[in-house]
Formats: sequence, C-alpha cells, structure tokens
Amino acid sequence: MVEQDWLTERFAEHHDRLRAVAYRMLRSPGDAEDAVQEAWLRVSRADTGQVENPGGWLTTVVARVCLNMLEARQVRREEPAGALPPEPVSSQAGPEDDALLADSVGVALMVVLDTLTPAERLAFVLHDIFAVSFGEIGEIIDRSPAAARQLASRARRRVQGAAAASDAARSRKREVVEAFLAASRDGDFAALLSLLDANAVLVADPAAVRMGATAEARGADAVAAVFSGRAEAARLALVDGVPAAVWAHRGRPQVVFTFTVDDGKITGIELQADPALLGDLDVVYLGGE
Repeated sequence: MVEQDWLTERFAEHHDRLRAVAYRMLRSPGDAEDAVQEAWLRVSRADTGQVENPGGWLTTVVARVCLNMLEARQVRREEPAGALPPEPVSSQAGPEDDALLADSVGVALMVVLDTLTPAERLAFVLHDIFAVSFGEIGEIIDRSPAAARQLASRARRRVQGAAAASDAARSRKREVVEAFLAASRDGDFAALLSLLDANAVLVADPAAVRMGATAEARGADAVAAVFSGRAEAARLALVDGVPAAVWAHRGRPQVVFTFTVDDGKITGIELQADPALLGDLDVVYLGGE
C-alpha cells in the first residue's frame, strides 16, 4: 500500500511533463491522454523497488507507449486500398496545445513531425525538447546511443530546413500584407492591383457582412475597388503565427483579414468576424505598418 501511494504521488507530480511529452510526440490531446493513461496502467503493475529516478522512468514508459502508437499509425497509413482511412493525427487540439507545441521549436515542427519515422520523431523530441540522453533513448528504441544520436540529427536537419523555408515564406508574406494595407489606406489603386493576382478572390463570413463588409468580390479589379481608400484601422498582426491584418475595437479583435499569397501575389483574402472563432485566435500586433 505504501509503495502504491508513493507511485501515485510520483505520477501526479510528473503528470504535466508526461502529458507534454505525449502531446509533442502524438500531436493529439486525446491520444496524449490515452498514452498517459496507458503508461499509468503499466507502471501501476510494475515493481518500483529499483526505481531511482521516477521522472526519468515515467518519461521512458510514456515514450514507449507513444512509440507503439506512432508505429500503429504508420501501419494504418500503409494498409492497402480498401481499408478504412486512418483517423486524423490531430483532432480537438486546443489553442493552448498548439501554442505549447509551437513554442518548443517553432511552427516548422508542427509540419515536419508527421513526416518523420516514429524512431526519428521520438529521438528528436526526447533529446532536443526534453534533454533525455541518447543512451536512454537508445534503450527505448532498441538502438545504440550512436544510432539514436544519428536519428535525432537527421530529424533536426529536416526541422531546421523547414523552419528556414517557413521563416522566409512568412517574411515575404508579411511584406506583401504590409504593402497591401499601406496601398489600401492611401487609396493607391495601381499599387493594390500590383499586389493582387488577376483571379484574386475576397470572401467574408456572415458576421463580417453584418458589420458592413462586402460578401464576395472576384478578380483583381473588384478586390482592389473594395479596399481602395479603406482599411485605415486595420493593423498588421501575426494571427496564430501567420502574417495577417486585424481591425480591433478597444483592444479586442473585431475582424481578422487572412491572406493567401502565392509567388508574391495575393490570391485570396478572407474576412472573419465570428466571435467564437476570434476568441480562439492568438493575435500579436506588429509595428511598422
């Protein structure tokens, strides 16, 4: 009974870290909770007499559960045609979960993780985010420490490459959005046209339309006409880490302008004013516009 009480206390003490490990590995809040619960079932039946580092031991158990789940996902994706499609990797993820993941190594991780093998993913996440030694990682994946180091290095190169490309794309998109807002405020129709793709489309959700926004416009001329001499109050911002524009009242976002940019041209603009949606967005206002 004393041993079980000790184990329960240690598990509660490390629960948040264990969930963080599982979420970064699996990118699904539901799967992360399932992994933590499965880990508890395993450790509750284990002999803890020789455990000297409860935190490390529990992390190892959760990591093994996550590895099994990742391998099972991979098998489902490789099933022949006719099999049921795999469930989405990430469902019901809340903003706090995505922020937690993005803060670890940047937005690029969220894209690249799904392209890594289960072993690469585990080695990278455990070592680069949670500072687990390559010796411990090697034991989890039945590889040598050197092999674990190589897996993490390979994953790191892919993440860094994606991060560089992503940063460049965001930087260019910010320049385009910033220029569009300036041209809109100045009523510079020619400048607006130069930034818009010939087939650009503007759409607004019902909430934005009720606030006076144009419901839809198609073609560069029509979209430019909507914005020319307007958008005085729209501010350049990062919305969930992506360059956009926001009109706010008393510090609260009222309308979010999201832009689709392809090869330096704006191909789409979407106006969103649904309060339920805006409340879930992470908005960071930028200067210099």
